[in-house]
Amino acid sequence: MERSATSGELANMIKNVIRSSTDDFKQREKAGIARRDTAVRREERHRATFPVEGALRRTPREFTTLDEPGAERLRRLEAGLAVIQKDFPGMETGVDLCRLSCALLEGAWRERAAGPDAPAYDDMCGCALCAHLPEPLPRGLEDYDWRRSDGRPLRVKTWPERKELDSVLTGGWVWTRKMNDSERDLGLRFRHQDDILVLHEYKRVEAAIEVSESARRVRRGLARDRTSNGARALLCGLYAAYKRSVDEYWLDRHVAGTVALPQRTPLDKPSYSLLQLMDCLFWHVSPDEELWQEEHLAALVLCRVLNDMTDVRADAVTGEASNFWLSSMSTHDKALYGACVLALLKYGCLPESHDLRWNSWLMNTTVVWEGLTGRHALWFDGITDGLRTREDCLLCGIEPNACTGLLTEGVALEVGDIPLVEHLGAAAAALSARCRREQPAVWRLFDRELAAFEALHGEWRGNVGSVWEILRRTYIAGVRACLAGGRGARAVQTDSGEVGADLFHTLHRPPACKEDTALLSYMFGCAHPHFLWNAQGYAPSAVAGDWLDG
Repeated sequence: MERSATSGELANMIKNVIRSSTDDFKQREKAGIARRDTAVRREERHRATFPVEGALRRTPREFTTLDEPGAERLRRLEAGLAVIQKDFPGMETGVDLCRLSCALLEGAWRERAAGPDAPAYDDMCGCALCAHLPEPLPRGLEDYDWRRSDGRPLRVKTWPERKELDSVLTGGWVWTRKMNDSERDLGLRFRHQDDILVLHEYKRVEAAIEVSESARRVRRGLARDRTSNGARALLCGLYAAYKRSVDEYWLDRHVAGTVALPQRTPLDKPSYSLLQLMDCLFWHVSPDEELWQEEHLAALVLCRVLNDMTDVRADAVTGEASNFWLSSMSTHDKALYGACVLALLKYGCLPESHDLRWNSWLMNTTVVWEGLTGRHALWFDGITDGLRTREDCLLCGIEPNACTGLLTEGVALEVGDIPLVEHLGAAAAALSARCRREQPAVWRLFDRELAAFEALHGEWRGNVGSVWEILRRTYIAGVRACLAGGRGARAVQTDSGEVGADLFHTLHRPPACKEDTALLSYMFGCAHPHFLWNAQGYAPSAVAGDWLDG
């Protein structure tokens, strides 16, 4: 098949607009890690470094040229992009990003459908990091009905006061913006701009809203508030609608039997990273001066990896094209990206990681949102049979890292000692005491993880009552399920959605919102036994043809 030049053009465009990390940002990162290393008590272990190549240092793979249905979809997209560019001058880079991302997606789908020409996985790696990859637990299609468009209704309600869009997805955006705006409110998103995105992203939500009335509100809002972020929301809406149309086109052909889609997809590391930028660059709004900074772009790509880590088995069933674990990267590269997620989550627990960049809470709020929605596999696929000992756990020693060079010069992931505070602060000690009294079998592990967290964060001053209620029904319940051989994992996942629905808004409220989010993000993403990392284990299942709900 003839190859396009889309990937190379997109890579060159991104290289030309990326702005290098500032000296201030680098100094804050070093200061936070140095402060952490002064903690009194340590768990000594062998140090190791895992180099992560910058994704755009390698030429991305080119995919097959468009077929006629794809070319027609792209022509319709171009018409919409032309309207945005005419009405909102100065959006050339965003328009080009949307157009090239859609063309890349078309080529990847077409090559995937061709099947035999797609490169095979490279699974031969004996490094210490790949040795920590989990074995898949037995699961069936019925275990993922929570992920299907025709499954049970979404139960977690994050906007009870707004009837028109009562969705999990909007709640995640709003939570992140509230955290970022708690010190300096930039007013970066009007309500009609969220409406644009959710209308295209959720299939089921259309049954619960008045679509025409929401469309009128969007038009009125755009006419009144003609901002660059409004234009970005329109671009994302076009991309979401486009992705939905091309996904459904190929999955419908798969179901009809005219093509046979394999589970794996032909995306390599550079093309995966490029495609994910459009998937999240304008959803997670940042100020114009930060939009193309390399630390911001790295965080966006790794937030998508975070989502893919917890969604991989569902994506394998539903046919998602852009999940990193289903892509044609080596297993080692996938493990490195997963380790980068843990390193960035730890970095987000450092107070020094915030203030300089507006979007600095993105990764931490994302993992907490996933752990409290009941629609991700954190407390289900992440629960294994039994606990690996801490002494043998490489993941516990991953050092905090902003992963700034993920797209450019690369990242050096460090694994080493685990600093622990000698004495817990008052609030953390109260959490530990609650655990010792109510869940003694889990207490020693929980107390040690609190000591590791306070070495990262400093003394925790959060809301003991609400955080204990959440941890009791998520992290603590997950550990108990591990100790029971994995039994009850699905019940933990379901209950996480219930506690999330009850306490989601509590987590937004000052003064404890940042304290609570930091601790929960550590316990959900970094704490032993690493439910997040464990969620990467999946067993292949046939593509069922159901499209994604976001």
